[in-house]
Order: sequence, then structure tokens, then C-alpha cells
Amino acid sequence: MSGASAFKIAQSVLVVIYTPALDVLLIRRADATEYWQSVTGSKDRKRGFQPRGRVREVSGGRASGGGAGTPLAGCLQDWGLENVYGIYPQWLHRYAPGVTHNTERVFGLEVPVGTPVRLNPHEHTNYQWLPWQAAADACFSSSNAEAVLMLPRFLG
Repeated sequence: MSGASAFKIAQSVLVVIYTPALDVLLIRRADATEYWQSVTGSKDRKRGFQPRGRVREVSGGRASGGGAGTPLAGCLQDWGLENVYGIYPQWLHRYAPGVTHNTERVFGLEVPVGTPVRLNPHEHTNYQWLPWQAAADACFSSSNAEAVLMLPRFLG
């Protein structure tokens, strides 16, 4: 790729994956190992937003959250929230010159306890399940932490 198509689109999804006990999945970034986060993904130029695809990648295809007949069909919930935040300086080079902010759409997905987690080692190096308040404290991103803290509100 070359030119503008080589840059990331400054729109993304954040998927808070949690169990019925409100344990939240956090994954550790490969490019910044002190950073824990929920599942994220940037908008793709050809396919648009792919929150289900990002969830399938992390869950080994078992937590698709949307395909008819799957255990989690229809469970991926659009929380109707968007966060706009400044792109961290270490990742600005991935975006076109002058792009400094990202818009993130927030989703939630309840999964059964024991749902397998499969990581792409180029993107993430580890995962952990934490109670929702501890997960919020562990998130490096304030918008991710705020989304996790909203979890009980979306279940009521």
C-alpha cells in the first residue's frame, strides 16, 4: 500500500467482553507490554467496522456474537456510545499527517465462563479475566476504563 491508503482510519471499535459474573477480559498489547485493554479494532477501508471479526479472532472463532445458530448469536450489543480521544504519541505515525484524534464505538459481549481466548502474538502477548472494577483499574486507556465501569449499567 502507498499514500493515504497506507494510513489507519481514525475510527475504531472497543468490545468489552465479560462473563455473567462480570469478569472482564483484558489483553496485553505486544507493542506496549505495560498496556492492558479490551478487544479493539480499527475501521477497515474495505469492510468498515468488524467488531464480530475482532471477537472471533480473540475467542478462537467460538464467540462470534452474531452468526445465526451460534451459541452467542445476537449477543454482541452496541452500547450506543462513542468516545473521541487523542491518539497516543507513539502511534501517531500510523495515521495520516494532522490526524490526532480517534473516534471509538463501544460494544459489549457476554460470554460463558471458560470461553477460550486465542491471541495473535503479533498484537497481544497475554490475557487475563478480572472482576469489572479491577479490570477498569488495569486499563491503560481512560475511555476503555470508563466503558468497563459502565458495564453494570448496561445489564440492568
